[in-house]
Amino acid sequence: MPDPDAASALRIEGLSKRYGGGKLALADVDLEVGRGELVGLLGPNGAGKSTLTKIACGLVGPSAGSASVLGVAAGSIEARRSLGYLAELFRFPSWLSGEEVLSLHQRLCGSDGGLIERGELLERVDLAGARGVRVGEMSKGMQQRLGIAQALIGSPRLLLLDEPTSALDPAGRRIVRELLVDCRARGISALLNSHLLGEVERICDSVMIINHGRVVAEGAPGTLGSGDGLEIETGSGLRSFERVERGAIPSIVRSLVEAGESVFAVRATGSSLEDAYLDAVADSDSVEAPDAGGSPQAGGRR
Repeated sequence: MPDPDAASALRIEGLSKRYGGGKLALADVDLEVGRGELVGLLGPNGAGKSTLTKIACGLVGPSAGSASVLGVAAGSIEARRSLGYLAELFRFPSWLSGEEVLSLHQRLCGSDGGLIERGELLERVDLAGARGVRVGEMSKGMQQRLGIAQALIGSPRLLLLDEPTSALDPAGRRIVRELLVDCRARGISALLNSHLLGEVERICDSVMIINHGRVVAEGAPGTLGSGDGLEIETGSGLRSFERVERGAIPSIVRSLVEAGESVFAVRATGSSLEDAYLDAVADSDSVEAPDAGGSPQAGGRR
C-alpha cells in the first residue's frame, strides 16, 4: 500500500531505458518530487522527458533503475491509484460531452465522487458552462483543460502532466497555473513536463533539464540562472545592486524613497532560466551523445 507519510511523492533512482534497436532514451537519471512540490522537467524534443513520465505512471518499463510513487513500485495498482496522468497527445471520444468524459474516467479509476466531483472539477478548469458540450465541438484549449480535469479525478496525490499548457492561450495558462498552485497548497505534488520555460519558472519549486536522456542541470529556477542583480531607475540616475535576495528588494526600494529618491522602475538582472536552459543544452550537445552500444545494458524490464 502507498505510504501516506512517505517523504517523496515520486522517487526515481538510476533510471535508464533502451528501446528496441538500441536507442537509448534515458541514462542513469535520478529525480525526486517531494510532497506538495511542483517539479519542472525540461529538455529538447527527443530528450527523454515523455519516456520518463511514462515510466513514472507505469506505461513503460525501465531497462535499469527504479521508480516509486509514495513508496510503492511505479506501475503497480497501488501506485496508479495514487496518481493522475495527462498525456501529451490524448484523445477523448468526440461524441461525448465534457461531463460524460469525466463520468467515464470516474468509472475507470473507481472514483465515487459522482456529480459533485465532476461539477467541482469542471469549475476548477473554467468549463462549468460547457459540461454538456461535445468534445468534437470544443476548441483545443477547452479539450486541454478537460484533460487536466480528468487527471484530477479521485483526488490523486501526484500529477504527471505532459505538456499541459501547450494548446492554451494566456488566459488558459493562467487557469492552469492557479490550479497547480492550489494543488500544491493542498499537498498534491506534480511533475510538469513543458517547453514553456516562463510557466515553469513562475510556479515550479525545482527544475530538471535533460538532454540525450541524461541530466544536464537541476536546481531551483532562481539558482540555475544568475538572477541576483537589481537595477533601479531613479530621479538621479540608474542605481545597480549585486547579489540581492528577492526578499530584500522592497526594503531597498523603501530606503531610496525615504531618502528622497523618486523610483520609476525596478528590474531584476542576471541570466534567466531560459539562458541557463540554453547553456545547459548547448554544453551537453558539445559532448558526443551515447551510442547504441554503450551502457547501460539492454534487455532489462520492458
